[in-house]
Amino acid sequence: MQYASVFEIITGILWSFWPVWLCIAVVMGVSYRYHPNLSLYGRVYESRAGLVGLFIVFFWLFTGIFADVVSPFDPLDQFAILKNKKPGVMHPETGLIQYLGGDKFGRDVFSRVIHGSRIVLVIAPAATMFAFVVGIMLGLPAGYYRGRMDTVLSFLANLVLAFPVILLFYLLVTPGIRETALPQSMAGVFFMFPIIFFGMVFISRFKERPQLLVMQLLAVMIFGGWVYASLVFDADPFGILSLEPNQLNIFVAVVFASSPGVFRIVRGLTMDIATRDYVAAAQTRGETPWYVMLWDILPNARGPLIVDACLRIGYTTILLGTLGYFGLGLVPESPDWGTTIKEGSRLLRAYVHPALPPALALMSFVLGLNLLADALREQSLKD
Repeated sequence: MQYASVFEIITGILWSFWPVWLCIAVVMGVSYRYHPNLSLYGRVYESRAGLVGLFIVFFWLFTGIFADVVSPFDPLDQFAILKNKKPGVMHPETGLIQYLGGDKFGRDVFSRVIHGSRIVLVIAPAATMFAFVVGIMLGLPAGYYRGRMDTVLSFLANLVLAFPVILLFYLLVTPGIRETALPQSMAGVFFMFPIIFFGMVFISRFKERPQLLVMQLLAVMIFGGWVYASLVFDADPFGILSLEPNQLNIFVAVVFASSPGVFRIVRGLTMDIATRDYVAAAQTRGETPWYVMLWDILPNARGPLIVDACLRIGYTTILLGTLGYFGLGLVPESPDWGTTIKEGSRLLRAYVHPALPPALALMSFVLGLNLLADALREQSLKD
């Protein structure tokens, strides 16, 4: 069995990422050139920690986008002859190099780590976005109206937050729950919130322009209905948003566990911002409560919410890895980082290379999000 040298492994890995390096150079170069005009995102370029965090996040973002180009093998292809081979092993027929070696099934560890980033970058940000929409739609009226509505919603949020997160995820993703209608029912409720949110955004803003409002609401209903049918009923006629087995359960679990935390943040920010003069001015003009909440309060709460979103995506990534490690994530052959770490850890004493790369990938992505969140927090405090 032939092996590549350390130099060939390093240069091969670096060259594999050529589309990633190109996209990072273009995006960060253009952004740095015009960063004074890019609001909060542009000010991240004034922080060293922010630049490092942004570079790491962009690296994994473009890696997920170009996963098919970067990875030399299909993440599911098994080569019995390359079973548990060390990094740098060459495929005897094709001559392709498994830069990080093979796992216990002979699958390329490097390719599985690359394709695992795509799974993380789809589930974690999307589920966090849905959780934010749910938290915003409940937190705004709770903080604005207060009273009995605030008491009831806060009690429900605290009830969920009081439950251990890992145990909560275990109960929502366990095989027994998968066979019931509970995940689909919860998804049916949660995934209505984005449609309601954008509907209220347009109604509160353009109610005096009915023709434009009708077009916007029609677009929301068509696009929102397509996404809703695809995610809840797995009935996407185009196959773009079709879900893998157990993805819906994980999605629902993330939204259910994260939205109460977002609710508390939005509620507290709303209580504070509602006392400002520009909110009183909007109320004096006769603006509706939802106009005040969505167009006066929410934009002025964007700094803390963006920071929390970065941190929450990192937490969700760790939770996805934990679920995969416990066998509660996606299907066993999935290349997601948690499952890959679990498969590699079973022979950890004999072979380190299958488990170490996905663990480092997960750690680096979360580190990049934390550095980016710290930089965003520092810059938002200057507003």
